[in-house]
Amino acid sequence: MIERILFPVDFSPSCAAMAAYVKRAAAMFGSQVTLVHVCDLASHNGFELYMRAPQEIAEDHWSIGRERLDSFLKAEFPLADCPRILRSGEAAAQIAEVARTGKFDLIVMPTHAGRFRQMLLGSTTAKVLNDADSMVITTRHSETITPRPLEHREWICAIGLSEDSERVIRVASRVATQVGARLSVIHAIYGRVAASLRSVGEDQLESAEKREARRRLHELLRTVGFEADIHLAIGPVKQALVEAVQRTGADALIIGRTPRKGVSGRMRDLTYGVIRDSPVPVLSV
Repeated sequence: MIERILFPVDFSPSCAAMAAYVKRAAAMFGSQVTLVHVCDLASHNGFELYMRAPQEIAEDHWSIGRERLDSFLKAEFPLADCPRILRSGEAAAQIAEVARTGKFDLIVMPTHAGRFRQMLLGSTTAKVLNDADSMVITTRHSETITPRPLEHREWICAIGLSEDSERVIRVASRVATQVGARLSVIHAIYGRVAASLRSVGEDQLESAEKREARRRLHELLRTVGFEADIHLAIGPVKQALVEAVQRTGADALIIGRTPRKGVSGRMRDLTYGVIRDSPVPVLSV
């Protein structure tokens, strides 16, 4: 299912730190990795423009970009085995276009930690998550946390019980089967129902809402033909997912990105928040 991985690189420390995650994904899926870099041919300072023609500056930027791309992470991704693509233009648009035209199955990108990053919705990674049709793995911990050992494959899939839930479970089950991962599913109950459950204690009350959620999850799994442990959480969705990942020891979280782009795009506040704050890499499908 995942045969081709696209690894966008900008030569930053966080990008270099993603190499271990990309190699782990490639080893699990048996996939070929292709690196892509998007350079800005129009960038220049006033002195450059005064001394040289714009076309000459652009040619130099292209040549430098090619040299840096070919020399970046050569030990981890040998040139003979891992193709490298150089493009120019707006980074997110070019990455999404390369993924689409090259029929890449998975894009692996870092997010950037820090207070400013947490408020920034216009980042390249966020735009790729919104625009790309491929699955995307993101993580903001690559510089400080190494990937789990290759044999550690505990994954958890978040299900919202929407009309898109069957697609998400189908994709998650196929990917987990491909790599031999143990997959469980989680659904968070939030709102007035969650408040009433918390007031009497979650463990003391098996509400009609919880029974219905469990029934629908079992039905979805039967439809897909896949068996998985089911977890129900009470409270805000993002908090419930983060706590479930920590409690189960999962090394990856799978979430759905709606196929409908619409006026507001694929990325919703909840999706972005989960990707930003997850303690483990997030596979968005």
